[in-house]
Amino acid sequence: MAIDEKRMLRLSFDKPDETRPAGSGKADIINVGDMAMMRITLPPGWKWSKDLKPIAQTDSCLAPHFQYHVSGRLHVKMDDGSEADFGPGEVSVLPPGHDAWVIGDEPAVVIDVTGANVWAKRA
Repeated sequence: MAIDEKRMLRLSFDKPDETRPAGSGKADIINVGDMAMMRITLPPGWKWSKDLKPIAQTDSCLAPHFQYHVSGRLHVKMDDGSEADFGPGEVSVLPPGHDAWVIGDEPAVVIDVTGANVWAKRA
């Protein structure tokens, strides 16, 4: 959809432009011009190196992420060895080169504003 700077838009992740499978998870993607946002929903047990590595065919996730965490918890381990947990209400900024997995029994839901062009796609 092209951006009309004189018109208000209403978009919804419940009616995405694309739903991209991510192993046992998924990403709902909304496109506006050359921008995209995605709502990533990951069930308990989801792990990038198990669910997406076969799709991306890279050693770690090469998508940059600027994310708002809506629910659930994610653990992220960067290629440099640094690690952190992220949960509801937090924002994560993740450069390329990481693995991530859901912690606990609740699905993790994040809104991502930078990774939609490459996440869950072959490199």
